[in-house]
Amino acid sequence: MTMRRGLERSPRGDRLTVLGQSAWSTMCVYVVLMLAGAGVGWLVGPLADWLVTLPWAPLQGPAELVASIPAPWVPAAGAVTGLALGCVAQHEQLVIGLSDDRVALTGKGRTREFSRDAVAAVFRDGKQLVLLGHDGGELTRQECDLDAGGVADAFTEHGYVWADADPHEDEFRRWVPDTPGLPEGANAILRARQDSLEKKGSSHDDVQELREELARLGVVVRDEKRRQYWRTFRKSGPAVG
Repeated sequence: MTMRRGLERSPRGDRLTVLGQSAWSTMCVYVVLMLAGAGVGWLVGPLADWLVTLPWAPLQGPAELVASIPAPWVPAAGAVTGLALGCVAQHEQLVIGLSDDRVALTGKGRTREFSRDAVAAVFRDGKQLVLLGHDGGELTRQECDLDAGGVADAFTEHGYVWADADPHEDEFRRWVPDTPGLPEGANAILRARQDSLEKKGSSHDDVQELREELARLGVVVRDEKRRQYWRTFRKSGPAVG
C-alpha cells in the first residue's frame, strides 16, 4: 500500500511529520471489502434456497431465515458488512506523528507518546515498529504496514537513531517452561502468554497486556510462529511522555 506523508505544525509550533496510509489505499480497502461482501451475499442467497430443499442438510434454521429475505437485500447486507470490516481495518492502521522532540503512535483507538530523549533507537522487526529505550527495554512494539524506507527516512530526518536491525538480537533466548535466569514471576506470565498465543480466537490485547507485564519485570519478549524469545534488561524510569 502507498503511504501518506504530511507536514504540519504541532501545538508547540515545531515541525510535525505525519505518516499514515494514503487516502487512495484506504479507499481501495473499503471498495474491495464491500465488493467481497456483496459477492458473498449473492452466493449465500442461492445456497440458502438450495439448503431448504434438503431436509437432512444442517443449518436449516439459518438457511430458512436467509431464504426468506428478499434477494436484493442479501448482497446489500454483505456490502454493509464489508464496509464495517473496512472501518475496523482503518481503526487498526498505525499513524505516526513525528517532531524533533516527540513521537506519537496512534492505532486501535489509542495514542502513545514518547519524548525524544527517551528513545535510544528505532527499528523494524518484520512488520512491527519497535522503539528502544536507553535501558535496553522496548518502549513499544506495534504492527506497522507503512513503507519501511519512508518510515526510516522520516525518523532519521527528525534526528532519531534508526537501526537496520535489533541491536540486542543476539541476546534473545527461546522460552521453555521454568527457564532459569528469569526474574521471579516471569515464567508464570510467559506460560499464560504462551497459552494465549496457541489458543484459537485469543485476544491480541491479552497478549499485549502480558508483554507489558513482562516489561515491568525487566523482560523483553518477541514472537516467532507462536514461539516466544526473551531477554532481560535493567529497568529505568518511565519513558512515556
